[in-house]
Amino acid sequence: MERITAAEEQIAHLVKAVEELSDVVAGQARELERLARRVGMLMEREAEREAMGNTIPLADQRPPHW
Repeated sequence: MERITAAEEQIAHLVKAVEELSDVVAGQARELERLARRVGMLMEREAEREAMGNTIPLADQRPPHW
């Protein structure tokens, strides 16, 4: 009986750990989606800015230390 109780306690701890990890993963997924949207918006904004001017695209410019 004692072994069953110990196993049940371990299972309860494992279930709690899995639920906590699931919450962390869900939060990370939401953060990744938010960041992906922001990167997309920044890329669109930069493309519009580059299209408006006759300048060399930022990605093709040499760094200032060269």
